[in-house]
Amino acid sequence: MDLFTSATTLTSIPIRDGELAFLPQLRLPWPNEEVLARLIAETGWREETVLVYGKRHLQPRLSAWHGDKAYRYSGLQLAPLPFTPLLDTIRRAAEAATGRRYNSVLLNYYRDGRDSMGMHSDDEPELGPEPAIASVSFGATRPFILRHKVTKETLRLPLTDGSLLFMAGRTQANWMHGINKTAKPLGGRVNLTFRNIA
Repeated sequence: MDLFTSATTLTSIPIRDGELAFLPQLRLPWPNEEVLARLIAETGWREETVLVYGKRHLQPRLSAWHGDKAYRYSGLQLAPLPFTPLLDTIRRAAEAATGRRYNSVLLNYYRDGRDSMGMHSDDEPELGPEPAIASVSFGATRPFILRHKVTKETLRLPLTDGSLLFMAGRTQANWMHGINKTAKPLGGRVNLTFRNIA
């Protein structure tokens, strides 16, 4: 049996002006805890400074960029590192689950509940007008917040250990998303957002 063939499929999440789907467990050849430990140990994590409303701020998390193309967001120019065998295996599993191709991945390491991601959209020109993004999470569950840019409608989706959230269509054009800080004691979490850079 093909390693990346699974009876489980993405379940659509109804959303206004966008496309969302969720898979509780991405099929991989290793248990989630091993993948998390390897991602933390094998990744060349960086603490980046980003430009927000004209001011530079230290990101409240660690990050890394792997793939075929450079990427620019919030005043950052990220030069790509090559895909590691582990990242390539996760990428192929995400491609099999979503039916899309990805040539790059942004990794974010949330060390505890104090690490976060501000509200934003992945709408950079090099992603195209309707980017497909596969967001894979390992480790502590964190609520993923989506807010409609016009109606301000808000969704909160718990991104669980080993899960995949697929965002496509006009989601990035019409919605913002982020991860809030929390005072609740939490373990580490690594999130990988696979995307295709034109």
